[in-house]
Amino acid sequence: MSGEVENFDEETFEEKTGLTTKAKVALGFIGFFLIAILMGVIFGSDGKNEAFKPQDEFKLDPWIPIHIGGIDLSVNKAVLYLVLASALTIGIMLYVARRMKQKPGRLQTAVEVAYDVVKVDITGGNIDDERLASKWFPFLATLFFFIFFSNMIGYIPLPTNTHETIAIFGLEIPAFALYAATANIAIPLALTLVVWVSYHYEGVRAKGIVKYLASWLPAGLEEMNPIGKALIFLIEVVSHFVRLISLSVRLFANILSGHLLLLFMGGGLAVLLGIASLGVLTFPMAFAFYVFEVGIVATLQAFIFSILTAIYIGGATAESH
Repeated sequence: MSGEVENFDEETFEEKTGLTTKAKVALGFIGFFLIAILMGVIFGSDGKNEAFKPQDEFKLDPWIPIHIGGIDLSVNKAVLYLVLASALTIGIMLYVARRMKQKPGRLQTAVEVAYDVVKVDITGGNIDDERLASKWFPFLATLFFFIFFSNMIGYIPLPTNTHETIAIFGLEIPAFALYAATANIAIPLALTLVVWVSYHYEGVRAKGIVKYLASWLPAGLEEMNPIGKALIFLIEVVSHFVRLISLSVRLFANILSGHLLLLFMGGGLAVLLGIASLGVLTFPMAFAFYVFEVGIVATLQAFIFSILTAIYIGGATAESH
């Protein structure tokens, strides 16, 4: 009955206005662009802003310079975001673990759902050996939650922009900015190296070095000549090294591109081009990108990185290729 009423109301409205829903949406977009053009005509353009450098948002200036034996160990904002992500991962997990209730609250429910996803879908679904799955579950869970919290913190404005300051009661406070540790290639690469070494170690430990390397060849190549086998083995060797790039760059590129989109759509493009009215067009897009990044990308990238890790460990220890 309610469906009939809704259809009736839509049909009645369309009959009165003479416009379909698609036409009304199109008119809304046209009106939106016309308003932006009108504001551009009224306010004009100040010309390209040569002083604004969007790349400065991602520079890692040393806050506390530390150099030991030619190695730069300086504290910068990437270190801050790493500490925050680690603290959240440890703090929230301990908080929930110590306050487990039979009737869970929202936080406990969310953690339990994530726990089941990691345990059942990520770990159990890709590592056949139950003993091995139990062994690697803590690592995979930590990996998932650390990347998730690191990504999520990256969408919370924090006073970390030392290139731009705000004067508050005579004090120069760093401006608010968005940044994520995973938007720096060094962090995803470090995580990837740990994963890469771990799954090779587990494969050698389970099978021995010779059998493990032999398992890189697919089944059914018994009749193939040695040269063909060598070529396929070489391709497998390359593919394992390519994982270092694909696993790290996937996480890094998705988070970095999301932050760049938010930077430009949230006003950076208007400042760079000197056209203030452009913000009318780009800001709604920035809001849509922000919701998409927070709601989907942050969680999805943590899930993808963790499940690929589980797949690599499961593949390295499986009996067949």
